[in-house]
Amino acid sequence: MMAQARLLYIDDDPALARLVRKRFERAGYLVEIAASGEEGLAFLRTAAFDVVALDHYMPGCGGLETLAAIQAEPAPPPVVYVTGSEEGRIAIAALKAGAADYVIKDIGYEFLPLLQAAIEGALAGARLRREKEAAEAEVRAARDRFEALAAERAMLLREVNHRVGNSLQLVCSFLHMQLSSNIDAQAALTAAHGRVLAVAQIHKRLYTSDDVRSVSLDQYLEALVTDISASSGDGACRHLSLATDPVTLDPDRAVAVGVIVTELIINALKYAYPGGGGPIRVSLRKISEGIVRLCVEDDGVGSPQPAPSSPGIGRLIIDAMADKLAASVVQGAEHRGTRVILDFSLEP
Repeated sequence: MMAQARLLYIDDDPALARLVRKRFERAGYLVEIAASGEEGLAFLRTAAFDVVALDHYMPGCGGLETLAAIQAEPAPPPVVYVTGSEEGRIAIAALKAGAADYVIKDIGYEFLPLLQAAIEGALAGARLRREKEAAEAEVRAARDRFEALAAERAMLLREVNHRVGNSLQLVCSFLHMQLSSNIDAQAALTAAHGRVLAVAQIHKRLYTSDDVRSVSLDQYLEALVTDISASSGDGACRHLSLATDPVTLDPDRAVAVGVIVTELIINALKYAYPGGGGPIRVSLRKISEGIVRLCVEDDGVGSPQPAPSSPGIGRLIIDAMADKLAASVVQGAEHRGTRVILDFSLEP
């Protein structure tokens, strides 16, 4: 029992009320007596009580009517229903109306220990409910704080990706300007421009997405191919096509795929069609559960094979990105032009 609990005892029997006051004050309660349901409700509306003991038979506002009025109050205290009737229907009606417990009176007042036990049980139950509600409120508050922190972190990550994306787009612009003014370095600048585009597109995907942990690879490659086509400027990419299945990948490995695709497209543009443009096809297909096949192919004359001792920078980049994907680069020898295939897992 909590210290100095406030008990309101509602009963029109003054002799029993005196006995209840004496017993419960001796047990450490602060006791208030109400001689009717109306008086008890008035007490409840002007002072706070921890528990109510309510008699069934009273003139005017009877026990069940008073109980209903108590339950209608905001944050009502627990009520122990006291009745002299041995009819179970009254006790059941009281419990259904919201009573925490009930006690049956007897002529010799031997029920008082039972009443005290019921009151202490009602107080304990109310205390447990308050503790449960407080714990649930704390859990909700902690969850809300976590969600707010997660939303703030996601917003900051999007902002970082936005700024990085803007900076990379600026670098692309500088490289494009340099392309126009430096014919001797045009091939190298074109390749560098494409590589920066591949990384810039990833950041654009991230800061425009609610999920910063993954990238829709199909949408990313579509935007990347569009960027490469737009940046070529000479119509060389007019036969560039893309076919993809919906695939989601983590950002780091998506960058590797983008850089590989960029290098292979640039390589095809440089070597596949010496006399003019031709088809360049990029595809991304799910070939089995969790395994994806990337294929870039053309119908041209084929790429020159660098000496083993001095592979070109493009091939070095492709091999490095393939290692990041835990994939091997396979060149389709039976294809008329050049076909490069990489199979890799969607899981790191």
